[in-house]
Amino acid sequence: MKTVEYAQVLSKHRTEAGHTFECQMISGEVDVLQVEVSGAHSFPIFMTQTQSQILCIVYLWTEAEINPENRLEMMEWMLDTSISIPLSSYARVDDHYVLFGSLSIHSKLESVIEELVTLNENAKDVVEAMSDFLLEAA
Repeated sequence: MKTVEYAQVLSKHRTEAGHTFECQMISGEVDVLQVEVSGAHSFPIFMTQTQSQILCIVYLWTEAEINPENRLEMMEWMLDTSISIPLSSYARVDDHYVLFGSLSIHSKLESVIEELVTLNENAKDVVEAMSDFLLEAA
């Protein structure tokens, strides 16, 4: 399924838990789908495809938002907790810290939906848990 097709399908989908998806295509050199999962607090999830994978990214905070005195401790905490975050991993893109997940382009729609919902929930949990390392809550 192509990114634009995901936008169409997700916009009409409702999960058993009641989640819906607000989708916006961002056209460019590579098509990106911005997805927001309904809920108390939603993070924009940026979804794109390569020839082999679907990549979903949530931007958490920037380098400037980290308390410099706690930066090393934050990095260690990220390494220590990374494996315990289901379907998600930490990364840095330029000066932005992100949470991401990837799937095969052959993944079923249900798996993509699970990734989006889980990534959003993980982002909420991570921002809450990391707030002591940040100058202000991201």
